[in-house]
Amino acid sequence: MRFLLRPGWIALTLAVAGFAFGCYYLLAPWQFHRSTERDGENAALVRAVSTAPVPRGELVPRGAEPDAAAAWRQVIVTGSYQGGEVLARLRSVDGSAASEVLTPFRTTDGETLLVDRGYVRPAGTVLPPIPPPPGGPATLVAYQRPDESPTDRAPIDQAGYRQFYAIDAAQIGPALGVPLAPGYLQLLPDQPGSLTAVPLPPPDPNSSYSYAWQWLIFGVMAVGGWFYFVRLEYRTRQDQENVRDDGAGPAPEPAPRTTAEVLADRYGR
Repeated sequence: MRFLLRPGWIALTLAVAGFAFGCYYLLAPWQFHRSTERDGENAALVRAVSTAPVPRGELVPRGAEPDAAAAWRQVIVTGSYQGGEVLARLRSVDGSAASEVLTPFRTTDGETLLVDRGYVRPAGTVLPPIPPPPGGPATLVAYQRPDESPTDRAPIDQAGYRQFYAIDAAQIGPALGVPLAPGYLQLLPDQPGSLTAVPLPPPDPNSSYSYAWQWLIFGVMAVGGWFYFVRLEYRTRQDQENVRDDGAGPAPEPAPRTTAEVLADRYGR
């Protein structure tokens, strides 16, 4: 087995070991983790449509970031809409471009929440008229959503609205001039101030679990292939050793002919 110490075999062994390590300790665990996350998201969507709404204060402590258990839960808040609106731009609803309308809502317990009232469809940079929210007290039923991850793209002013690329209360609050509680509310249809409601996303088919097992299988195949080629190389060398030991190797090459012998054959001497 000394051939394993040759540079080519050392490189192959290290490559197979590195690939197998990546499969078992990096890629497969990452896909299993993604599978768990997606299962949680799917379960949250099921809860959203099957669980009765509760007062938001029972689900999310005042000033706290909504946790994973609160995502997509239906909550009830009472208060009134405040002045000022912004848009979440470059959205896609049912495969078409849309802008979501975000309005601050002051609750009776003193928090100001960002409410996604629904979406409108722009025609290029032209927005249709956006009805203002109703004045006075209102009770809303909405889905609790966590903040979206902020982007590096700065908001823009267009069509008379400040427009953002992510719904993030920490980023939008200063633009509205009011501190917003973390997270935001996505209105259900037919609520006070609602426009065309943003539909619930379809459940994720979650193929990550099968991808994780594929990486595990690839790791096994890589190690198995290494053993196969090692065994093949070993048997080939053993066969060559046996041939030499039996004396049945190929006939030795003839000794080189002298110049005199070549001339004698050519001129008949």
